[in-house]
Amino acid sequence: MIHQTGKDYLAAPRKRVLLYGMSGLGKTHLATMLRDQGSWFHYSVDYRIGTRYMNEFIADNFKREAMKVPLLRELLMTDSVYIASNITFNNLAPLSTYLGKPGDPAKGGVPFAEYMKRQDQHRQAEIAAMLDTAHFMERADEIYGYPNFVCDTSGSICEVVDPDDAADPVMRQLSETLLLVWIEGSNDHTAELVRRFDRAPKPMYYQPDFLHAMWEEYRATHSVSEETCDPDHFVRWTYARALAHRQPRYAAMARWGVSVTAEEVAMVKDAAGFDALIARAIDRKA
Repeated sequence: MIHQTGKDYLAAPRKRVLLYGMSGLGKTHLATMLRDQGSWFHYSVDYRIGTRYMNEFIADNFKREAMKVPLLRELLMTDSVYIASNITFNNLAPLSTYLGKPGDPAKGGVPFAEYMKRQDQHRQAEIAAMLDTAHFMERADEIYGYPNFVCDTSGSICEVVDPDDAADPVMRQLSETLLLVWIEGSNDHTAELVRRFDRAPKPMYYQPDFLHAMWEEYRATHSVSEETCDPDHFVRWTYARALAHRQPRYAAMARWGVSVTAEEVAMVKDAAGFDALIARAIDRKA
């Protein structure tokens, strides 16, 4: 770790922190709070993925749909309209829509092969966006003069790194330049995340072996084909299993840094409270 004691962290003139954990436990909330208080640069991995590495895929998908409408087709062919996504830190709908869900096309599904192709695009984009973190730390300091930096990761970070491999390039770079902080949820949080997802299912990124296994099991247990699979039901069914799949991977990543609980995060009201929380987490691990 880049800080051995809480005192070392508090005395550091430039604080570098990476937040990771399940979506919905407070990563973006904390990062936004720190940014709004003026001395922290907020680097969103999801935003970087959607605006830098998958922006063209997303825009082209919009254009394919627009080309099905005669009026829009004519305007596109004459360069009379411009189509682009409007991703923000708090609205990643264009990226989620592009990733899609496998199953019945009449219910918004895409062929499983296409779904897996887009999953792989996301994997490559997420790795690249994570490796961009060091570059953005330099930019934040040299161009904008921010003394502190917080990296707000995607919930799927545990799917694209191998925390058990001491030579994993992403884990090595991140741990050598930032303090890795796991926001750990309880069983109650997991149940609430499942309920929230069930109300509004959205596309997610998972490891290919896990997805293939879920796809085969789901079709077998529900007696459906690719063409008759309900896309929303499949992603709901998969999400609940994915949380259990991810938990030990997050825990393995915690060996590279420190952990805090979602309850502790909920008590943080300002940057000073955040620093105190991180210092306690470092000393707790020591």
